Amino acid sequence: MKNLIAIAFAFVLLVSCESKKETTVIPLVGTWRLISAETTEKDSTFSTFNPKTKMIKIINNTHFAFFNHDLNNGKDSTNAVFFGGGGKYTLKDSIYTENLEFFNNRQWENGKFEFVVKIKNDTLTQKGIEKVEKLGIDRIITEKYVREK
Repeated sequence: MKNLIAIAFAFVLLVSCESKKETTVIPLVGTWRLISAETTEKDSTFSTFNPKTKMIKIINNTHFAFFNHDLNNGKDSTNAVFFGGGGKYTLKDSIYTENLEFFNNRQWENGKFEFVVKIKNDTLTQKGIEKVEKLGIDRIITEKYVREK
């Protein structure tokens, strides 16, 4: 009988530890809205944030996706904007690496982009290099996001 109780106790302990492991939430997981963006190319730094658009990034435990669209619902054809992309990512300490598998501009696909991420309260900051040799792109970007509620 004592062995049966010990086995039952060990089983309950094992199951409870396993369920806690599965429910661990990475602070990066969530939906984030872009609130500022800055690019540095060569010796020039400039804002790339467009207040006439809304961009969100959705991150789960394994994948990310981002979507950007104009706030006029495409009604002004000269300013109509929509783009999106996504793929898998890795996170090791503060190094967040996006492997861009899908993007409406196919020349960016299969790119690997490494960022340093910081989360303070509900703000996510990511800074890193965007380099796409076939497009001649080599720049540093800094983006700030706020967590959507």
